[in-house]
Amino acid sequence: MFGCCVAGRLLQTNLQQIDETHAMFELPAASSINHVCVFLLGTVPFPDGYGCTVHFFWPGKGFQLLGMLSNEKPSAIFRLRGTYSPQRGSSAAHSAFSSQQQQQPTDDVTAVLGLAIEPLGDIAAQMATLQSSQQPSAETAMVLAARPSPLADPAQLAERVVKHLFNYVAGFTGSVSGDVSVPMSLIVKWYESFVAKVRNGGVGFLERVDE
Repeated sequence: MFGCCVAGRLLQTNLQQIDETHAMFELPAASSINHVCVFLLGTVPFPDGYGCTVHFFWPGKGFQLLGMLSNEKPSAIFRLRGTYSPQRGSSAAHSAFSSQQQQQPTDDVTAVLGLAIEPLGDIAAQMATLQSSQQPSAETAMVLAARPSPLADPAQLAERVVKHLFNYVAGFTGSVSGDVSVPMSLIVKWYESFVAKVRNGGVGFLERVDE
């Protein structure tokens, strides 16, 4: 019913059935996994009103709800590296998958991708909780909104533009002091490059100009 593919590896169809509503894939060498895709094979649909939640289990560290699948959403890609945050709970899914965990050497961890078939109403509630936990708090959002950009000040913006030009020219002339003759073609080339960067991504790159 389910298939799993870790980026850069062969397709996995070695699904292990735990009980009538829970199944799992083992993910060997989990520390090297960046993304994983899970999908319906198209052979057996979910019963009406049902779908499944997708969980990631790291032995000895706990689990994380990644997302869900349904007949209307038969596949999903999840990023694992850099986003894993253990969660606590007492649902049947957590208990079923936790029983499969075993301590293993940290350099060769076999993690678990768990699938729990549940009513769509229960899944919607879990997804709402997941999405709310991923949103920044109101206080954090206010701090980020109030934080001024270094380039909001026109004087600082002008200074960064001039410094960008200075660094560009110095890279060609090999000199940062004294009188140096600079051909206009070099200024034109800088201008064209500068305008292209601004059009493609704004002026954020100027924040990385060396102080």
